Amino acid sequence: MQIPGQLSTQINSIDERETSEKPRDYYYSALWSPYRPTIVYIGTIAVGLTIVEASEKVLMRYIGNSKYIREADYTPPRRSRYAADHTWTTTKEIPSGRLKLVICCPYHSVTWLEEWVETSKSSLSGRIPEIVRRIEKAAEELVPKLQEADRQAEVRHKEWLAAVERSQRQEDRRKVEQSVKDSREDLAQIIQRWSHVISVERFLTGVEQRANELDQDRRGQVLERLNMARDFLGTQDPLDFFLSWRTPVERYRPQYPEAENN
Repeated sequence: MQIPGQLSTQINSIDERETSEKPRDYYYSALWSPYRPTIVYIGTIAVGLTIVEASEKVLMRYIGNSKYIREADYTPPRRSRYAADHTWTTTKEIPSGRLKLVICCPYHSVTWLEEWVETSKSSLSGRIPEIVRRIEKAAEELVPKLQEADRQAEVRHKEWLAAVERSQRQEDRRKVEQSVKDSREDLAQIIQRWSHVISVERFLTGVEQRANELDQDRRGQVLERLNMARDFLGTQDPLDFFLSWRTPVERYRPQYPEAENN
């Protein structure tokens, strides 16, 4: 089994707090994140591993000049009617001097994380055999979870491909229907233009025939104006209109067999 190109966000957002059951405040910005995670392979299964200095909640007192000290180390000033204590207390997460080991699943598809924190009576070094056994056990437990996650991912991928194909088929069908509609409307317009040109030509031909029945003077006047009318209208060959018409297939070539678009 291979590690995905991008590791799970679990391994890049390790919580350094001694107790991390509660989520961060929304305005909190992480103090750090590992540049590259350490990966331990148990067979072919990767396990993410990170060691940090745990932080602990401590009551701190602000004493001015952007400086805080532990409340336990604070000595109040001697009180007098001319002096006032302008300090206050707040709870902060500060380094505890104890280590915290975090192991987690580095794969996007499975969420899993466990932590060990040193105490004043128990160091991490004394728990190494226990931690190693747990990592080995966790690797075994991850195998079926990762296999199931891969299976579900494959199902989702196939569903996505099917949805994409349905969308493409719908769009293809829409374009086919639009090409038929546009071709029909264009042909109707060509027929109208053809009828108009034919009627104009019939009119001009009729004028010319009538002119030939007139005396020479009037015939010359009519034929002169007839030539002016022809020059004004220009040459209009109805066949040019028809040759410019495009069939539905010429407008859009279907991407799927015609039978599947019906």
